[in-house]
Formats: sequence, structure tokens, C-alpha cells
Amino acid sequence: MEQIKQRIAVGDWPPKTPLPSVRELATDTKLSIITIKRAYLELGREGVIVTQQGKGSWVNDTLDLTILQKEELIQHLEQAGKLAKSLAIPENKILQMIKQFME
Repeated sequence: MEQIKQRIAVGDWPPKTPLPSVRELATDTKLSIITIKRAYLELGREGVIVTQQGKGSWVNDTLDLTILQKEELIQHLEQAGKLAKSLAIPENKILQMIKQFME
């Protein structure tokens, strides 16, 4: 689910993009078909994707991408914070580095 959300958030799969079939994605990711079906079902419940029997699944065109993008940003910041802590980089230095990328 997180990988699919990430691809949508970063623009790899924009709204209305057809998603790979369950079998195709299972083969590509080396996950079981059951795992992919569950992910698609849950993403459908969350409103991230739309699935129609016989027509496949696609990214919901009414999806608010900013929510997914903020979630993605938070995950990256969490990872960056943990890495900075393990490297003993002070907070002010991290903030300086972030500001550098926002210019």
C-alpha cells in the first residue's frame, strides 16, 4: 500500500492512471496475489484508487494529492531525523540543510 501511495504522491501514477493488474503487480513486486488484492481493496476503501470488476483499477481522479504528498514528506523527514540523530548532527545544521533545498 505504501509503495503504491508513494508512486501516486511523487507523480509516477497521476489521477486516472490505470494500475497494473493484481497478477502483473504481484509478479513485478514478487509478492503474493493475495497481498496485492488486499492492498488494492484497502486503497479502494481509503479512496486512493477505484476498482471496477472487469475493467481494472486506476488512481482516483478525485484524490487530494496534497494529503498523500504530505504523508510522503513526513516519512522522509522521519528517516532524515533518525539518520541525523545517529550521525549526531545538530538540529540547527539539519534545518540549515533543509533550507538549502527549499531555495
